[in-house]
Formats: sequence, structure tokens, C-alpha cells
Amino acid sequence: MEVSSAWQEKQEEGTVPLYEYRCPECTTTFELRRPAELSSAPAACPEGHEGARRLLSVFATPGRSAGQVPAGGCGAGCACAAAAH
Repeated sequence: MEVSSAWQEKQEEGTVPLYEYRCPECTTTFELRRPAELSSAPAACPEGHEGARRLLSVFATPGRSAGQVPAGGCGAGCACAAAAH
């Protein structure tokens, strides 16, 4: 698949999605920036093994649920909020 110049510009700006992959051969976990349409395609790991599969990345964002007020720290349910009391 040919990469467009618009995608190359986005990659240079850091606006291309970042995906996490794991190599089944050496178990290396690594990140790779690539277009969304290629996100599920197998990738080569940094060691050169083919067939690394995309992982489900887990992340959290600070915020609050309806009716909750932050109690310090980065959010009402956060461990650092409990430590602040």
C-alpha cells in the first residue's frame, strides 16, 4: 500500500494514531504509528520478526462521573485522592 504525502505530514506532526503491538516470537511489546486502516495488520517487531499483533491499549482519563466532585488528586476515584485525606 502506498503512503500518501498527507499521511507522512501527519506522522511528522505526531497526529497519526499510536498503536501497541506484541511479537509472538520474542514477546517484545512495542508502539507503532500507522494509519487507522493498517492498525489491525500484522507488523514487524524491532527485532525483525514478522507477525506482531495489535494489543488492546488500556488508558484512563481524569474526570468525574455525574454527581461526583473530585476530592483532590487527579480524580475522585484516584488512589492519589485517597492519599490526600
